[in-house]
Amino acid sequence: MVVTQENVAVNGSRKLTPQDIADTLRDRIRSGDLKPGDRLPTQAVLAEEFGVERGTVRQALKTLQGDGLLANVSKGSPPRIAAEPPGAPSAGVEPQASMVGLAPRLAAAFSEPQVRIDVVSYTAETLMIALGEPVRHIHEGLIHPKSISVRIMLPSSDIDLAFPRPISGRDEGGKVHGRWLALRNTQGQVLRHNLRALRSSHGIDVDVSFRALPFTPPVKLYLLNQREALLAYYTVERSMLDVDSAEVEAFDVSGLRSPLFSFEKDAAPRDAAFVEESQKWFDALWATIATELTLS
Repeated sequence: MVVTQENVAVNGSRKLTPQDIADTLRDRIRSGDLKPGDRLPTQAVLAEEFGVERGTVRQALKTLQGDGLLANVSKGSPPRIAAEPPGAPSAGVEPQASMVGLAPRLAAAFSEPQVRIDVVSYTAETLMIALGEPVRHIHEGLIHPKSISVRIMLPSSDIDLAFPRPISGRDEGGKVHGRWLALRNTQGQVLRHNLRALRSSHGIDVDVSFRALPFTPPVKLYLLNQREALLAYYTVERSMLDVDSAEVEAFDVSGLRSPLFSFEKDAAPRDAAFVEESQKWFDALWATIATELTLS
């Protein structure tokens, strides 16, 4: 069984929003997991999968209907995927939200015999969710990697984070920091568990390593098999965080919605240079100022 964010109960953990669910379903449509004419699962099944109320699922379906991706949306039966989802031929040309754009790129990277994924991020949330697609493809026998190496750099628990940060400037009892730390650790543990489980289930050589950065990354970077770089900027905004059953106004970011820009080594020379320099930057951080990170 693949463990997902919805299976994890952490104090202060964020419930998925209708937009998050719409983005995930949109990704499944564009990747071909859900094909034109297919029926979606019932709202009850989707609510159970994502760990939310049915009302949240209904809002997500309305969003997809407004985008022209669903047909026959009614209370009577599950909707069908539209015959010709708009934008399908050009999917991936324009930047997409991280949760939408990352999964199919990871699935393509995992189709190779030796998989190498390097990541700099503020939490492992987007990566944890997006890895569900290639892991599912492995379990379905669609792809057969022989080895998987994943290196992830996340902010250290010892630093004063740039975000999330209470707007008041006072983090009473370190609760906002503790909420972030619990999410960072739990998401990393889920990600590591799902990948390491492939050792026993499919005999794949899996290595997952974490290191801690002494700063808060202003961007997130995914390097896929040393041939593609995916970059997204974290945009800081005012947010209401649920901390110990109380709302705290804070400066925070939503990595799931950040537009993801792709650079491929086999494309234009400028793209190739970006991929190479990004890999050098990652390797230098990993070998120098990044330190051992224990997820506890």
